[in-house]
Amino acid sequence: MRNIGILLCALACSLCETFAQGYKNPVIPGFHPDPSVCKAGDDYYLVNSSFQYFPGVPLFHSKDLVNWEQIGNCLTRESQLNLKGANGGSGIFAPTIRYHEGVFYMITTNVSGKGNFLVHTTDPKGKWSEPVWLEQGGIDPSLYFENGKCYMVSNPDGYINLCEIDPMTGKQLTPSKKIWNGTGGRYPEGPHIYKKDGWYYLLISEGGTEVAHSITIARSRYVDGPYVGNPANPILTHACQAGETNPIQGTGHADLVEGTDGSWWMVCLAYRIMPGFHHTLGRETYLAPVRWDKDAWPVVNGNGTIQLDMNVPTLPLQTVKQKPETITFENKQLSPEWIYLQNPDMQNYEFKNGNLRLKATPVSLNEQKSPTFVAIRQEHFNMEAATSLELKDAQANDEAGISVYMEYHSHYDLFVRQNKDKSRSVVLRYKLGELEHIEKEMPLNSKGNIELNIKSDINFYYFGYTENGIYHELGKMNTRYLSSETAGGFTGVVLGLYSVSASTQSKAYADFRYMKYKGE
Repeated sequence: MRNIGILLCALACSLCETFAQGYKNPVIPGFHPDPSVCKAGDDYYLVNSSFQYFPGVPLFHSKDLVNWEQIGNCLTRESQLNLKGANGGSGIFAPTIRYHEGVFYMITTNVSGKGNFLVHTTDPKGKWSEPVWLEQGGIDPSLYFENGKCYMVSNPDGYINLCEIDPMTGKQLTPSKKIWNGTGGRYPEGPHIYKKDGWYYLLISEGGTEVAHSITIARSRYVDGPYVGNPANPILTHACQAGETNPIQGTGHADLVEGTDGSWWMVCLAYRIMPGFHHTLGRETYLAPVRWDKDAWPVVNGNGTIQLDMNVPTLPLQTVKQKPETITFENKQLSPEWIYLQNPDMQNYEFKNGNLRLKATPVSLNEQKSPTFVAIRQEHFNMEAATSLELKDAQANDEAGISVYMEYHSHYDLFVRQNKDKSRSVVLRYKLGELEHIEKEMPLNSKGNIELNIKSDINFYYFGYTENGIYHELGKMNTRYLSSETAGGFTGVVLGLYSVSASTQSKAYADFRYMKYKGE
């Protein structure tokens, strides 16, 4: 009887978890902007922008729209993704993912390459096709399928344009036609078309991806218009009295999806603000319920705003595998969330004796190139990160460590450096625009592995190192100098392991034993 009681209790707890209501935003934290979502059977798939990082377009899977697991990236080959010279304001802009008759399509813009293109696959976890390049310009392209036809929308010249295309060849089958330019807000972009109750709905973003960001919608009886705007536009914005004190700001760039139970949902980007209305974590992925009655306009979360704590009915919740707090390299592969700057030279990355070996090159983090650098996103204001490394075969001024990296001109670096007298030091340095400064350096007494430690809260990053089991504090840096408002660009802070040599003759490399990341 006692065993039966324990079993029933466990079953009850499991059911409570499965059918729990409410969730916390963001549903995908950290630098995961411009979300687009599609449904395939009982599964949901979501993609984000990736800008200068490789591989491109992170791909997520969910059963409930709340709990997401990254299952890969859409663009994993250099033949798909040329990022030479890209930075946080270029590279891959907003993608759209769609599923039609057994095929997944991802369409996006490479601002650093040849413009708009799409790739496709029947297995989203596998390899995606080579790019199919498209004629219609603008950014933020999207697809709509109906009656054997494929329509593309994008925003050349600040006006939403529509044309019919062949998605397998990229050939444009009809001339581009202007169908809407929004309600007068700047940068009408991010268009998506849906059909419901005999109406074609055109959802777009306006106001720019900052505080004035908003979502507006129009509809027509015909796919090519004329489209008439919703009198209650915008349907989502925090640039209003109801949203002005919300810790979430910049709400916009959205996509709609119908749940398996007939409910409607919106994914959108937004960011969590810090003191001074700054943000460092990037634009993140948020979720909101949508009421969409027959022949009516969609209403987002009752009043067109969203919250961190969403006390609303959800689909039956299903947990996903949690990321480990300590990432080791013994299995000789990196999980899909690891990213490189531009197109990496993979000869500089190797798994050796349970370590991740990074071969030093003369390309520094201050250059708009591809240094030996591999990173994960910072997803929490309050976090702890650490790595253990040993710098080997180094010459004077060779270095390896961990960088709190926003952009090539904005990063904090904590590293081990080889000195001219063959000694080694731990160094804390910042790079902020034209300013570069060594904040502190401490001599090392040992030549083996050194653990580098970073902690953060909403105001500061705190730096230190552990040698022979003893922790040494080095200093702190203000978070706001790495914010998007200060550093610019469209990305967020990442935590990157790196190795840099002072000359081309150096044979230096660094063996990294693990990467720890713990967020609250």
